[in-house]
Amino acid sequence: MDVLFINPNSSKKVYQDLAKDYSAIETPTWALLLAQSCRAQGYDVGILDADAERLTQEKACERIKSLSPRLVCFVVYGQNPNSGTTNMAGAADLAEAIKKEKLDTTVGIVGSHVQSLPYQVLNDEKSFDIIFLNEGVYALWNLLKVDDLSDKKKLESVKGIGFLKEDKPHLTPPEKIVPQEKMDEHLPGYAWDLLPYNKNPLDLYRSPYWHAEYDEDKRTPFAAIYTSLGCVFTCSFCMINMINRNDNEEIGISSNYSGMRFWSPEFIIKEFDKLYQMGVRTLRISDEMFLLNRKYYLPLCKLLKERGYGKDLRMWAYSRIDTVRRPEDLKAVREAGIKWLCLGIEAADQEVRLEVTKGKFKELNIRDVVKKVHDADIEIIANYIFGLPKDSMETMQKTLDLSLELCTLAWNAYPSMALPGSLLYKVALDTNFNLPKDYSGYSFLAYDTVPLPTEFLTSAEIVKFRDDAFTTYHTHVPFLEKVEKKFGKKARENIEKMTKLKLKRQILGD
Repeated sequence: MDVLFINPNSSKKVYQDLAKDYSAIETPTWALLLAQSCRAQGYDVGILDADAERLTQEKACERIKSLSPRLVCFVVYGQNPNSGTTNMAGAADLAEAIKKEKLDTTVGIVGSHVQSLPYQVLNDEKSFDIIFLNEGVYALWNLLKVDDLSDKKKLESVKGIGFLKEDKPHLTPPEKIVPQEKMDEHLPGYAWDLLPYNKNPLDLYRSPYWHAEYDEDKRTPFAAIYTSLGCVFTCSFCMINMINRNDNEEIGISSNYSGMRFWSPEFIIKEFDKLYQMGVRTLRISDEMFLLNRKYYLPLCKLLKERGYGKDLRMWAYSRIDTVRRPEDLKAVREAGIKWLCLGIEAADQEVRLEVTKGKFKELNIRDVVKKVHDADIEIIANYIFGLPKDSMETMQKTLDLSLELCTLAWNAYPSMALPGSLLYKVALDTNFNLPKDYSGYSFLAYDTVPLPTEFLTSAEIVKFRDDAFTTYHTHVPFLEKVEKKFGKKARENIEKMTKLKLKRQILGD
């Protein structure tokens, strides 16, 4: 085998006890994209999803040894902004185990954390022989042409990688990202057939609880898919645009690389066809901003409707509240099978929102936007962030009060994290803030989570407020009654059971 792509198992460190029953298990989107891209070039590829199979290091090493890959490539992108860093926990541990077992393979890694801090990764994680500097497509093609991956002189001619040279980080010239005009050709879909399963395809993957209408039986099979890459916005708390990076600076800042690329609707619909034929009915469209460019999303929605998928599929997609515009567009989205929109409301206070979006968040009536979405028969998962730079206890309470008033059928709130690749990470460095000691500390659900403090709030105060807010919302009687009316008594009971599971927090003395 030429290359084995690995999705590491970081579940326990990242989600604590939620990992067993409640956290989602996502299809490893970027491992699937890279595998299909390399396979289309004629290379023999495989995927080891240690997360989905919940593999121990010992079992994972056994599987790697049996497959004898020339190159093992850890993929640590993730679907959420923080998962590229938090998944480093499982990747670093397994890479170290591979070296201890003296497996005959070269160990590489690609992902957003690596893109953000390439020099630091090479200095700190000696078990990785090679890092890939951007999305990795062309760099992988370049590397796999080399007959001896241990030959440093040959590696120096490979664009888009990094390695230790005389014990010091050495980066080769950056490789380009896949241009818009080559998306369909050079990122030609997903290697779904390489994923593990129990009885039926994709049955090891499960949706978020709310996406399945709080019904365990609807959570699987599940898949996540992109129709576009990147984002045009430059929010200071986000690092998602690291995928577009094209330089070798020591610290990458996502807001410097904003931009979007799209697959054609005609190409993407073929992936939906494959998933539908595999029995998948619960899907996530992982685009950062699905409801942004009508030129791309409306034709795709039309194709989904024409196939009759709108009746059978349970899909969700992302939008900012200031990009939800025409009611007729929402009607098209709903008819395509998108029954949920994840709205980044972030904060109730306009000044707080403007601070983190560089003034690009339009003044609007949030209540009107929520009503417009609900009027289109689309449910909302509302995202909020506590502890943004201008947040105080009063503004956080204002955000919580707004969320209770809106009473959407799904709710999520994050403490503001200084994620590597984000502008807030650079702020944390400049202010000598004590960043998390371990990768898992960048997960807002982890035991050792350490969010960024504000002028008015400590990290501990933010974590406590977020956890208390979670309980407040999910025990809110109007919310529970609304869930029961929409999805039934069992859904309400499932939420009440989930709410009793308490996270442990080091920062709170647990």
